[in-house]
Amino acid sequence: MNAHANTQTLGVIGGGQLGRMLGEAAAPLGIDLVVSDPTPDAPASPVASEQIVGAFDDEETIRAVAERSDVLTFEIELADPDALERISRETDTPVHPNPETLRTIQDKLVQKNRLREAGVAVPEYRRVDSPSDLRDALDDLGYPAMLKARTGGYDGRGNVPVDAPDDVEAAFDAIEGPAMVEEFVDYERELAVMGCLGEDERDTFPVTETIHREEILRESVAPARTDDAVRQRAREIARDVLDAMDGRGVYGIELFETTDGEILLNEIAPRPHNSGHWTIEGCHTSQFEQHVRAVTGLPLGTTELRAPTASANVLGGGEERRPATLFGLEPVLEMDRLAVHRYGKREVYPLRKMGHLTLVGDGDAATPELLSRVREARDTLSFVE
Repeated sequence: MNAHANTQTLGVIGGGQLGRMLGEAAAPLGIDLVVSDPTPDAPASPVASEQIVGAFDDEETIRAVAERSDVLTFEIELADPDALERISRETDTPVHPNPETLRTIQDKLVQKNRLREAGVAVPEYRRVDSPSDLRDALDDLGYPAMLKARTGGYDGRGNVPVDAPDDVEAAFDAIEGPAMVEEFVDYERELAVMGCLGEDERDTFPVTETIHREEILRESVAPARTDDAVRQRAREIARDVLDAMDGRGVYGIELFETTDGEILLNEIAPRPHNSGHWTIEGCHTSQFEQHVRAVTGLPLGTTELRAPTASANVLGGGEERRPATLFGLEPVLEMDRLAVHRYGKREVYPLRKMGHLTLVGDGDAATPELLSRVREARDTLSFVE
């Protein structure tokens, strides 16, 4: 526990880019960070008071973080909910969100079942334990469909499209573990809402439009370029999701807007999410500050939009792993109202998230020019000379 009465220490399981941005948000509030990560000198280590090197699910590592902290949270779903629950009880260190929420969300099938029971609209899905299960499910759901690993998938990993019956065997082999299959959603756009639960508060950030390629988020636009009725329905769904969650913090809620204007839940993350990185400059309170406020029991900040905002991920390129040297930064830094966020990763490889850019507009609407300008800035950067 921190010895200084006016200072809290927040323990974070995971020291990647999310931990780094949590630390940047915590410092102005006078909150110190202790993080754990299996990678020495992880991205969060420069902004943390201490990094403990150890696996995300290693019990002794989690205990060491808890013993140095007033409250625990996690920035990656690979944390062990059983260990978190046990160590929280033994060290009297609260964990937010609740380990039971993490346990639910870690398994996409359990997550979908829980939300459907809560009345949240989700795409049709089936549990599949074998190629024959998958064929039977697709007789009902039809082709194409998306086969998903129930655990461990992120950034498109663990998602395999199944376009035709001939794809079934290879798709199931690619998952390498427990799986579920989901109907193909004919969507107009993908949306996200960052929801937040405080001590006795519930709020949502503005509805965001998310643009993916190869199952990886490339750009986001806020507010989403859709009509008010759709945005309102997305916020309502997000609040229904929050009602089904237990424990304070920020939740990344990914949604589909279908071609007929319906809103379906895609997935939830019990932590700040790439879809909400734009809030650092685009809102009066960022998703990271909000998460810090929520889990430490402070009042939530306003989620009000400053101005329409677009953000673009900076991804690794090239053919192989190599030291991360970024080229083209100076002309990007000359752009007005554009913010650069580098994640401090020393090694780059194809499609690795290395940073993001955020461009805040100067009007009332998210214009096509805003998105095109942030894309242009992103495309100026390269890790290949």
